[in-house]
Amino acid sequence: MSDEKKQSEALKYHAEGRPGKIQVIPTKPTATQRDLSLAYSPGVAEPCLEIQKDPQAAYKYTAKGNLVAVISNGTAVLGLGDIGAEAGKPVMEGKGLLFKIFADIDVFDIEVNEKNIDKFCETVKAIAPTFGGINLEDIKAPECFEIEDRLKAELDIPLMHDDQHGTAIISSAALINALDLVGKKIEDVKIVVNGAGAAANSCTKLYMALGARLENIVMCDSKGVINTKRTDLNDRKKPFATSRDITTLEEAVKGADVFLGLSKGNVLSQDMVRSMAKDPIVFALANPVPEISYDDAMASRPDIICGTGRSDYPNQINNVLGFPYIFRGALDTHAKAINEEMKLAAVRALADLAKLPVPEAVAIAYNKKNLKFGKDYIIPAAFDPRLLETVAPAVAKAAMESGVARKNIENWDEYKAELRARMGLDNTLIGNMTEAAKKNPKKVVYTEANNANTLSAASTAKKEGICIPILLGNEERIAKIANENGIDIEGIEIINLRHDREEARRNKYAKYISEKLARKGYTYAEANEKMYDRNYFGAMMVEMGDADAMITGSYTKYMEAIKPAIDIIGLREGVKSIAALNILNTPKGAYFMADTLMNDSPSAEDLAEIAALTNRSVKLFNEHPVMAMLSYSNFGADTTGNPCIVHEAVELLHKNHPEMDVDGEMQVNFALDKKLRHEKFPFSKIDGKDVNTLVFPCLNSANIAYRMLMNMGIAESVGPVQMGLNKPVHVLDVEASVRDIVNMTTIAVIDAQINAK
Repeated sequence: MSDEKKQSEALKYHAEGRPGKIQVIPTKPTATQRDLSLAYSPGVAEPCLEIQKDPQAAYKYTAKGNLVAVISNGTAVLGLGDIGAEAGKPVMEGKGLLFKIFADIDVFDIEVNEKNIDKFCETVKAIAPTFGGINLEDIKAPECFEIEDRLKAELDIPLMHDDQHGTAIISSAALINALDLVGKKIEDVKIVVNGAGAAANSCTKLYMALGARLENIVMCDSKGVINTKRTDLNDRKKPFATSRDITTLEEAVKGADVFLGLSKGNVLSQDMVRSMAKDPIVFALANPVPEISYDDAMASRPDIICGTGRSDYPNQINNVLGFPYIFRGALDTHAKAINEEMKLAAVRALADLAKLPVPEAVAIAYNKKNLKFGKDYIIPAAFDPRLLETVAPAVAKAAMESGVARKNIENWDEYKAELRARMGLDNTLIGNMTEAAKKNPKKVVYTEANNANTLSAASTAKKEGICIPILLGNEERIAKIANENGIDIEGIEIINLRHDREEARRNKYAKYISEKLARKGYTYAEANEKMYDRNYFGAMMVEMGDADAMITGSYTKYMEAIKPAIDIIGLREGVKSIAALNILNTPKGAYFMADTLMNDSPSAEDLAEIAALTNRSVKLFNEHPVMAMLSYSNFGADTTGNPCIVHEAVELLHKNHPEMDVDGEMQVNFALDKKLRHEKFPFSKIDGKDVNTLVFPCLNSANIAYRMLMNMGIAESVGPVQMGLNKPVHVLDVEASVRDIVNMTTIAVIDAQINAK
């Protein structure tokens, strides 16, 4: 894509709909006059008076305990430099977005138009009572050092300049593990740090806190080695000046064990890497062009361990592995600060997590079947769903043990469960699956390419590397729709069924159908005619391996869209009928709901099969299914009609699938409230467990429930995911959004990857 188109797309992303990337929404009822009288005058006076008596009560009665300020003066924005406070606002909103999607932390972005250190600090200090924590962002060195030091000394809430400490924490975890792999001790290794800005300063200090010796460290800036002979060093560089008689980076790296690059691209050559000690560790973190490319570094010598700041190579040193979870642990303990103990706890938690067995979803993201701790995996992936419940508790414990916590966490299992409940799959799983799809993209045929949303989604999926799209439709009409909507379809294959360039393909498909479905009344002539139907043609592409997955249903009725797939691709062995699963991302977490589209009046055997299919599908999403079979009565209270069918289905599941965590029949309130369930039905097989999977007694109840939740704004849906077909064919909801179709494409690609294995 041209630079002009990239710019246009980025501007459109930020401008369309509600401008910007974040918003504020109410968390309490506001529908009645009584609600408003409690939210504001006169009811609001009561918490005000409580906070006046005890300022810490603000954590109980306001949003302070989950609110972070992302504050910048715009003097060092990304690679753009000093562009000003207001111009830096999109970046600050973006940082707020990351806080929210990775750790459920609310953010106000604050752009302060002030470069004077005294006035900037005064401003931040004055607004600090609003927040539970402060993230300083994109403030240039050396001012950032003094600003952070002064504010940390004067404020009693956690504060961190992520540009300094984020990279330090993540690279420290990676360094610990890399050294462990090569059998070296941090106190013995020689380290070269290329760059002398905020991140380099903080990284070096944290390495020393982990045991690195100052005499073994050489730091370089744009003028060369920082040594004691130089007279141009400021107070931040002087402590790292070496007495060695060297002046260039080339001299510094000879015999070095570790290279940390926080500078600019292409300054480290292969010869320099070859001059390093045995089993060298190279972290080339300049972005977007590293000090040495990953490919060049790996080609330079076989014993190297390499990490970059890029997501398209192993061992990404990414700040998002740290700041959301560090602030989460700090906020949840009402910490007074983020101290060295908390940073080191985050380092060790990240390092330890990388050594644990890797979940299948994360392994797929790396396109490796048996991904495990090693040279290509020294740090967790950014979308590893375990990060929140691993790093945040470690930071919280360190806050308590170091004396900066004002609130103690008593039950760590409950705390981890609360953290898991904060995050729905749409934010973690889909991101992780997107990375997985990009590692091994598959061919996806879109049968309804003359739909603008489908066309835009296919274009997006191609640009993001999720899939290799194939469009079915008229080239001229597709081009017209693309042009009218500013959609880039350059390089995407289009197949016009009326004028297919590969006439033999239609004949081959028709012959296959007529032979396979002869006993269903398909003659060759009828099969050939079906090849002008997009859904039949698309299904044949998947069946014959010309495509790996199919997306349809943007405007076709569900049964009309799915019938060709059932006829041609067929059901998996042992499966009598297909079913559909929707993933709902709600404020209380993610829920899997079945069957939302297919089975109208299922029998007990049908419900048992739907439950078994759902159990398998949920596991593919790297979640353990705890399943409730829903009805309007509980455990045999009504022995007739629908509850009886559900009751029989549960008996079948307990007999044929004893490994499944499933029970019922039960009303939805008992399914979703484990305490209520325990009080009334302590005998339940899922007693004490949080239900995340709901199987409805019929299509009506399932479809109504999930559509109601979506349209009331209570949940976002990912799906429907087809269950039971031999190969990946997924049918969208009519008028699905671009985002819905991209998400479905991601699922289809993962489905195809698993199917291929």
